[in-house]
Amino acid sequence: MPITAFVRFDDPRRAMSDGRLHGTVELYDDDVTAAVQVGSYRVPLESDPSAALAYRLEGSPIWDFELAGFRRADFSFLGKGNSSGLFMLHPYHPNMIPVVFVHGTASSPARWAEMENELLGDPAIASHYQLWFFIYNSGNTIALSAMRLRESLVAVRKDVDPDGKDPALNEMVVIGHSQGGLLTKMTVVDSGNRFWNIISKVPFDKAELDPETRDLLARALFVKPLPFVKRVIFIATPHRGSYMASNYFVKFGNKFLNLPGALAKSAVQIAKLRGPSVLGTPFAIPTALDNMDASNPGLKALAATPIAPGVHAHSIIPVKGTRPVEDGNDGVVEYKSAHIDGVESELVVRSGHSTQATPETIEEVRRILYLHAGIH
Repeated sequence: MPITAFVRFDDPRRAMSDGRLHGTVELYDDDVTAAVQVGSYRVPLESDPSAALAYRLEGSPIWDFELAGFRRADFSFLGKGNSSGLFMLHPYHPNMIPVVFVHGTASSPARWAEMENELLGDPAIASHYQLWFFIYNSGNTIALSAMRLRESLVAVRKDVDPDGKDPALNEMVVIGHSQGGLLTKMTVVDSGNRFWNIISKVPFDKAELDPETRDLLARALFVKPLPFVKRVIFIATPHRGSYMASNYFVKFGNKFLNLPGALAKSAVQIAKLRGPSVLGTPFAIPTALDNMDASNPGLKALAATPIAPGVHAHSIIPVKGTRPVEDGNDGVVEYKSAHIDGVESELVVRSGHSTQATPETIEEVRRILYLHAGIH
């Protein structure tokens, strides 16, 4: 974390005459103290958050999480004691709006570093917002990852503000890249029975499920919008799927993904409700790659589910090359998949899929955050 060292000299005028200089080194966290008093003057402290961020990321185990967290459902970066996946780079600040970043497939919060550095280097942003990050095992079925995101946001609000006195927590902004954009959308939709009806024709309240499985499915499949999320930003989000998800080699790699053991029992009970398939293949819980196949019924249901009234939504869509936007893609997601109607703004950026560090993308996020906070 960035610390500023300040030397306060004892009676410097006398020291210059007798040659004996004494002082005290004071250490300040610029996140808490922006200026110090020197005599009758209030002096702003210098700080370098960029160096601290670079040092924090250099050799960090977070890079190992990207592939391991994609392949292994039980791989944890935050430790076994932290199952929420939500963390902050700085202590919680009352009266500052949270911006929650949600990474994509085989990725991690480290991929937001350039954007984070630029945003926190802007005094207007740094004085209005606090940045939070959600980390998750990106090979898991999207409904499960989205459930954990929603529940983590609810839990952290209760933890930091148990009395509900901080109005800034009710103005939350969630930003998702790629698969993270699908998780983001599932914070601001009312799914009704859409997802359950894909699984079974038996009404949920009449389905034969044990209490543990019923609770898990209810939390994952019956989605309600979080009332405190007021604005969302979708970046390179495959709302209608990624053409890469149907690639033969990707399908082959899908076989090496491990899903949480807790889902195994759910899969058995769901299979009984569904009955034998036409092809005779057993029911299996889909991975995130299955979920992002354009033919996946769950993805189609999510794409058809409107964003809740009162929520402001924006799209940032990367397109490679100079070909017409409507026929283009970013190397992973086609424009036609990332484009959705009803957003307040849509910006097309000429870049590849990993556009988080692209200046045009960062500036668009900055513009939206200025708009959200009423910064002029």
